[in-house]
Amino acid sequence: MSYHVKTLAVAGAVAAALATVGTNPAVASNDKEKCYGVSLAGKNDCKAGAGTTCAGSSKVDYQGNAFKAVPKGTCLTMELPGGRKGSLTELTRDLPA
Repeated sequence: MSYHVKTLAVAGAVAAALATVGTNPAVASNDKEKCYGVSLAGKNDCKAGAGTTCAGSSKVDYQGNAFKAVPKGTCLTMELPGGRKGSLTELTRDLPA
């Protein structure tokens, strides 16, 4: 294999790797969206605030800064206990102490 072909192969591999950085498989498809404040404790898909890791790391039910991937268009209409609503952005409610 020529030097030029090897260089192109390496460049393509690096580009593919960089394209996947930060992609969450739970919402990678176009038919899902991130919905904050709707998951039960330990059942979030990702993002659970400072001091936590990722999937399954939420500490309280309906934690406002933890999301669950839901079918697109359903987040804002979900009925939750206590009059809570889902949000497409992080919430400041129901955060762990």
